[in-house]
Amino acid sequence: MKQIPNFFTLLNLAFGCIAIILILQPGENITATQNGNLIINLPEKITYACFFIFAAGIVDFLDGFVARLMKATSEMGKQLDSLSDVVTFGVAPAMIMYQLLRMSYLKEESALGTSVLLLLPAILIACCAAYRLAKFNIDERQTTSFRGVPTPITGFVVAALPLIIWYNQWNLDVIILNRWVLYFIIMIISYLMISDIPIMSLKFKDYSFKNNQSKVLLALISLLLIVFFQWAAIPLIYIVFVGLSLIFRKQIL
Repeated sequence: MKQIPNFFTLLNLAFGCIAIILILQPGENITATQNGNLIINLPEKITYACFFIFAAGIVDFLDGFVARLMKATSEMGKQLDSLSDVVTFGVAPAMIMYQLLRMSYLKEESALGTSVLLLLPAILIACCAAYRLAKFNIDERQTTSFRGVPTPITGFVVAALPLIIWYNQWNLDVIILNRWVLYFIIMIISYLMISDIPIMSLKFKDYSFKNNQSKVLLALISLLLIVFFQWAAIPLIYIVFVGLSLIFRKQIL
């Protein structure tokens, strides 16, 4: 029975591996319009990969919940959870960003001459995710709050980008497939993962509003954003999450 939480953790890892397989399979289509502009049609498989990352997030929540419920927490489970998270919420999002960067360069006339070195900044996401998780495992301050943005939340932000493009929400595909925007996103989310900024935990200490103002506000704002912006709400929720953590810094600490 004590291995049940580890089963969920390994399922998280399996979903992450499946996501990577789908991301790395080529299949985008490039079409030219009458005015000479190139349109990149996102591979359907990448969108499937994003859903696997979100599913892994649910499983990642369940393994901790089940472990506490069954009183089966262990050091092995803690390490296994971090190793799985590196793959699912570090490597897989890095591969998504790699493909998005590649597609951003495909729109240019000199696409065939694009150096792979220009795409390698995407790997920074995986490196920072690994560093953040290692830091979490040894940092005794992160019991009731976090230092740096958790890797699953970062993974969700990156996984949302292909879905925003796929469903063509708010015509944001032109903005997302701009290489400078992608480089900026990589730098920001990578830095916030390894930073020492206090970030709220989504766990409730008690049921008083006073001690959970930030979480209640986050839930209400997130609900409104999802209703109005659908998949495009996820990056906005990320911004709100970090913003509220800074505003309620003293309460978090």
